[in-house]
Amino acid sequence: MNVAKVGKKAGKEVAFFGAVAFFVILTTFPFYWMVITSLKSNSDIYNVSNFPFWFNEAPTLEHFKYLFEQTLFTTWLLNSLIIGVCVVAITLVTALPAGYSLARMSGRTGEAMGIGIFLTYLVPPTLLFLPLSRLVADLGMQNSMWSLVLVYPTFTIPFCTWLMMGFFKAIPVEIEEAAIVDGCSLFGAFLKMAIPLSVPAILTVIIFTFTLTLQEFVYALTFVSASDQKPITLGVTTDLIRGDVFYWGELMAGALIASIPVAVAYNLFLDRFISGITGGAVK
Repeated sequence: MNVAKVGKKAGKEVAFFGAVAFFVILTTFPFYWMVITSLKSNSDIYNVSNFPFWFNEAPTLEHFKYLFEQTLFTTWLLNSLIIGVCVVAITLVTALPAGYSLARMSGRTGEAMGIGIFLTYLVPPTLLFLPLSRLVADLGMQNSMWSLVLVYPTFTIPFCTWLMMGFFKAIPVEIEEAAIVDGCSLFGAFLKMAIPLSVPAILTVIIFTFTLTLQEFVYALTFVSASDQKPITLGVTTDLIRGDVFYWGELMAGALIASIPVAVAYNLFLDRFISGITGGAVK
């Protein structure tokens, strides 16, 4: 009997760790593939008889050197950073007071408006880029990265407002009422009480918004064509693919450099990110 129990327990542990190992390999393999491909020489990459999952020739940094010396990669990085920071700032300035206002509205009006705002986030970008392109043209912002700063908040603000609305609902209103009794204005109570308590949700908004702007492609392809105005997603995929020639080493090197900051941010603030998402989703 004891042997059967031990065998059953061992089987469960093997199944558990096997499943964990499977998902670890599944999630880390793209990074592994980017690393080895970006460090392989071209002769190693394009030789189909070589073993693809390891180095058949000595590793090289020629692809990284090509990116920084022969392309506008640093400009694309800087453009993506500027766009991301500006969109994050616009989203925070808009979503925080909007989410707070909707959370404190009495009755079902705030909830209905919150759902309506969230539904706008679900509208596919392919349906919106035509009217938005007219707006960009009327404002004279064609072929400029600032057009993306104007357009990206249209899909970051709705979701972040809905997220902040759910998180603010979890904060007891009595805390703000006590601050008002002590002499704070309503706006002062919002700044001094609600904002500090919602730091996990704010970090979630920052990470989510910056990641979304970093990976967006449809609007960037529609509104920007000049190489010096492109964000990294557009610059790498358009300038490093010429006809049917794919510069795989440079493509993987660019993808690796762009993905490392996001991966580090997610790992550093994982607990707060999860609490921010779940705090907004539960409500």
